[in-house]
Amino acid sequence: MKNEILSITDVKQLVDTFYEKVRKDELLSPIFNNVIKENWPEHLEKLYRFWQTILLKEHTYFGSPFVPHVNLPVEKEHFDRWLQLFFSNIDDQFKGEKAEEAKWRAQKMAEMFQMKIEMYKNSNSNPLK
Repeated sequence: MKNEILSITDVKQLVDTFYEKVRKDELLSPIFNNVIKENWPEHLEKLYRFWQTILLKEHTYFGSPFVPHVNLPVEKEHFDRWLQLFFSNIDDQFKGEKAEEAKWRAQKMAEMFQMKIEMYKNSNSNPLK
């Protein structure tokens, strides 16, 4: 049975099941596991707060989500795979307005991150440091 995303419990389910797939994915796992290493619990907590803020309008995340991603070795194929896993994870478990919003926001975030990472790579600068 598919649920709506209405609580922090739902957000945690979304994040946990999604990143479980990412951690096993042939394309994405080397990048994520190399950067996060043994700090998955802390990273997941940050992701709970991020999505709780975005989807539930409960402001628990403070920070800049792009900065930690600027130097990752990622290309379009990585973003496409991340979105594919994210969308299928939501479609498998959730329904409703917040599920659709999560997919829309993930799409926009992936587009923006990809564009900004390419911009910094091509300019050989990193104004974020």
